[in-house]
Amino acid sequence: MIPLFHDFRGERVLVFGGGRVGYRKARRFAREAEVVVVAARFADEFEPRSEKEGDERPPLSLVKARIDPAEVGTWLDGAAPALVVAATDDAALNEAVERAASERGVLVNRTDEHGGRDAGSVVVPATVRDGNVVVAVGTGGRSPALSRELRRRIEPELAGAETVAAVTAELREELKRQGLPAETRRNAVRAAVESDAVWSAENEERAREEATEIAERVLDD
Repeated sequence: MIPLFHDFRGERVLVFGGGRVGYRKARRFAREAEVVVVAARFADEFEPRSEKEGDERPPLSLVKARIDPAEVGTWLDGAAPALVVAATDDAALNEAVERAASERGVLVNRTDEHGGRDAGSVVVPATVRDGNVVVAVGTGGRSPALSRELRRRIEPELAGAETVAAVTAELREELKRQGLPAETRRNAVRAAVESDAVWSAENEERAREEATEIAERVLDD
């Protein structure tokens, strides 16, 4: 498998299954996509929180229906999803979802299979995120437990990455405006990215100052 990032903004994801696995998948894709979840019943996690508790979770469209494997294709044709997730506890239904999606050229993730052809065309990796900086961890679907452990180990190392990305992107654009050669720009930006002072800066403004000072030293050499 080759890892890719897919932009789901403006797209629809169709999830079959209202259990905890279906909930986790739905919430993940709801960061960007419109998510429709179809199930005969839904786990407690799908219940909205009270106003007192507050609920900042992105909305999900829940459709309560019992799905016949023979009718899966009709659901896909009506929803026109970019991705389908088969997350039910019925292997025959999950297989029907995978088959219908494959016949229509739609991406499909099957949660009751790990690795190999039966997992569908998409394996959803464990991710670590700091703003727009995302690290994805996968094991070919073979060991979700290892993916989670690797995510746990990586997460502390990613702290501050969004700030570094923001200030070095600004630095790169400023050096381009100055008309500096590409190699010179790369050296300056690389020095800023590798600097502990930029990573440990107390705020974005200080990180920007540190990056600028480092770039100036590189340009002076």
